[in-house]
Amino acid sequence: MSFSRLYRLLKPALLCGALAAPGLASTMCASRDDWRCARSMHEFSAKDIDGRMVNLDKYRWVLAHLVGATDVNYTQLVDLHARYAECGLRILAFPCNQFGRQEPGSNAEIKEFICVNGDDAHPLWKWMKVQPKGRGMLGNPTVASLQFLIDKNGCVVKRYGPMEEPLVIEKDLPCYL
Repeated sequence: MSFSRLYRLLKPALLCGALAAPGLASTMCASRDDWRCARSMHEFSAKDIDGRMVNLDKYRWVLAHLVGATDVNYTQLVDLHARYAECGLRILAFPCNQFGRQEPGSNAEIKEFICVNGDDAHPLWKWMKVQPKGRGMLGNPTVASLQFLIDKNGCVVKRYGPMEEPLVIEKDLPCYL
């Protein structure tokens, strides 16, 4: 399934965004340079799939599943959304092409990829990876399919490894929905 197909299927209900770090404009704490002072995901802003700046505070009181999306996991993301959106789950997909061109492009270059590693990484991803429950055993992600479960207060409650498929979060959902 292509990113454009996922986007068409989920646009009415899925709050899905390709977030771009360059030019991140925010009056909130978690900007490109001072992301370390953030206490929750809700302090970040980012561009959505159509290039509009979105304050992630709009996801307060919902459970967020943040995923570095690749075409191999789109079908499972659609399935999760279909089953749990009414319960409060929102999936925020972040197309990334830092790892072996897993997300090879177009659809306007997947609406501007983000970086999840390195100096140019989006501030939200920098923040998530240093949270107590966001730290991975192997450090920075080596593939784009890294996933985080964020509770209704905007805190990282679990990081899922790159070899775990999106459906793996299903066993943890009852604790947080």
